[in-house]
Amino acid sequence: MAVTSMANSSIRDFTKFNTMSGAFGAPPFACEYVVIAGGGGGGQGVGGAGGAGGYRSNVFGESSGGGASAESALSLGAGTYTLTVGAGGAVTAAGTNGNGSSGVSSVFHTVSTVGGGYGANQDNAGGAGGSGGGAGEGAAGGGAPTSGEGFAGGNSPNADGEYPAGGGGGASAVGVSPASGTANGGNGGAGVTSSITGSAVGRAGGGGGSRSSTPIGTGTDGGGDGAPLSVVAGSGDVNSGGGGGGARGNTGGMAGAGGSGVVIFTLPAQAVATFSGGVTQTSARVGLNTVYTVTATSTDSETVTIS
Repeated sequence: MAVTSMANSSIRDFTKFNTMSGAFGAPPFACEYVVIAGGGGGGQGVGGAGGAGGYRSNVFGESSGGGASAESALSLGAGTYTLTVGAGGAVTAAGTNGNGSSGVSSVFHTVSTVGGGYGANQDNAGGAGGSGGGAGEGAAGGGAPTSGEGFAGGNSPNADGEYPAGGGGGASAVGVSPASGTANGGNGGAGVTSSITGSAVGRAGGGGGSRSSTPIGTGTDGGGDGAPLSVVAGSGDVNSGGGGGGARGNTGGMAGAGGSGVVIFTLPAQAVATFSGGVTQTSARVGLNTVYTVTATSTDSETVTIS
């Protein structure tokens, strides 16, 4: 018996996960992605927190960073594509004052994200980045974000007291600016939650700003908590792109490093992905797709070949 019709829902599912390209399962393949850069390192010396690494996504129904909607659909033909997972920003040695370092970009094909801005030392502005770093205590401004990737870091007040520093910016919210000299250190801005792996996970949150004494600012969605006098701050979570916490660092304390980034992408299960030798990745079947989570690359010239 001939088949003369197909339900609309069947057509929709077919076109979502495959392409009408001559033969079923042949390239080009529909591809969804989440690409997150490394988070910024926190500042020391009543330091501001590191900003989250830039966040870009084209997952249907989800958000990209900086309040943007999901990016355009992507189709990948047979070929070789660049992969880079950015490292988190480092911090200065324990017991010294200084700005943190910005995070490093992550790249998937033509999708590149900007590393999180550094958290600043006292009297310094936070660094610009995917999301901006928090200001160090002393009337400084938070770092600027990258459009479509994140939000600004928090400011610090010009007021006597416990000298709270600004929180790091997150992918979906500005880092908190303490309102007065007696306020908490600024909390990190929220990240973005994605279900690309089959489970809802928040990533790319800002770190918490420091303060001379507790209470300090707390990190969000992978960002590290700030620290008071002589305490080590929290680092951003691995593969979250979270910003590192700021610290009161000149008396033995130490700021937190930024969390490393991650590249996550999906292909229809019939596609074959072959990775170069310096790529660390895992894969899992989710519905009709295979989800690839790339957690590290040993060089900036690593690749995936799709066939």
